Amino acid sequence: MRTPRVFGVLNPLKIIITNYPEGKVEDVELINNPEDESMGKRMVPFSREVYIEQDDFMENPPNKFFRLAPGMEVRLKGAYIIKCEGFKKNDKTGAIEEVYCTYDADTRSGGASSDKKVKGTLHWVSAQHAADAEVRLYDRLFNHEDPAGQKDDDYRKFLNPESLKVLTGCKVEPSLSSSKPLDKFQFQRLGYFCVDYDSTPGHLVFNRTVGLKDSWAKVNK
Repeated sequence: MRTPRVFGVLNPLKIIITNYPEGKVEDVELINNPEDESMGKRMVPFSREVYIEQDDFMENPPNKFFRLAPGMEVRLKGAYIIKCEGFKKNDKTGAIEEVYCTYDADTRSGGASSDKKVKGTLHWVSAQHAADAEVRLYDRLFNHEDPAGQKDDDYRKFLNPESLKVLTGCKVEPSLSSSKPLDKFQFQRLGYFCVDYDSTPGHLVFNRTVGLKDSWAKVNK
């Protein structure tokens, strides 16, 4: 079954586009599923402040890091190309709290000058319009593929402490505010998610059912 692709940010980092007009909001058109045109399109609001994933920004990136970093450009999917001009850190923890960027108004997706090439494309959510969500990340119950076949018969030694992570303060696009239990979505670049029975319009809850990266293969490697 094909599922609509939407924007959700699990670990938000605020981007402020300093040369984007304050108070301006525009809708960008996004395809719900490029593999199934019958699923149509939707409009997503874009504004001066957006959230991206914390992992999509690095202060001192390694080679082949094609996301956002000082002096680097990326495309916000369906919207514009932005360039990092600076950032702000927390005085006590040193954590990056905000990233300051500029945008090129001629690079809006689908526009006459949208063919400018950049190596990275990021998903995002407008800070002004984002809905808050809780996200539950499920993983394997055991950290060994065959705990029953081990000489040690205490299965508890093979329990995966990372089998469930609960994230709060996640941000999702406003179209998901009306989602109902068992509705299914693909969060762009993150995986497949299902709305939990605990979810309400005022407290959205999503369960990750399948990730887009094979973490098990990475552990084995």
